[in-house]
Amino acid sequence: MVQLEILHAAKESGNYDSIIDQIPYAKLLGVVMREENGQPLFELPFSDHNIGNVHLPALHGGAIGGFMENAALLHLVWARESAEVPRTIDFSLDFLRSGKAQSLYARCDITKQGKRVANVRMTAWQEDESKPVAVARAHFLLS
Repeated sequence: MVQLEILHAAKESGNYDSIIDQIPYAKLLGVVMREENGQPLFELPFSDHNIGNVHLPALHGGAIGGFMENAALLHLVWARESAEVPRTIDFSLDFLRSGKAQSLYARCDITKQGKRVANVRMTAWQEDESKPVAVARAHFLLS
């Protein structure tokens, strides 16, 4: 559970590390969150332990999917200013191109938010935002 005081302090300072620390898998992956133009921007900094195919080398699909799901969770916490981390109902991911051995970025868009469920769309890219590596859709249960 993210405490509201921690969330408000993170929004004021622009340092979201204390929020990411509340989500163990996001912390393990090394997810970085910052605001750009008033919206969250997520980064998965390159790390050797995120490589799946060492011959290309390419990012592991599970690392890409986990990063995108955690970006959506963090985006919902940020947007709702809620102390509760939503629970994933379902998650659908489409890989569009190979993730190179470099940092990956993501943006999220809440397409619908009700009292109990939120729908989120995610896009991840590397060098060019108009050439996504993956896109995803997810439904989350809100507390």
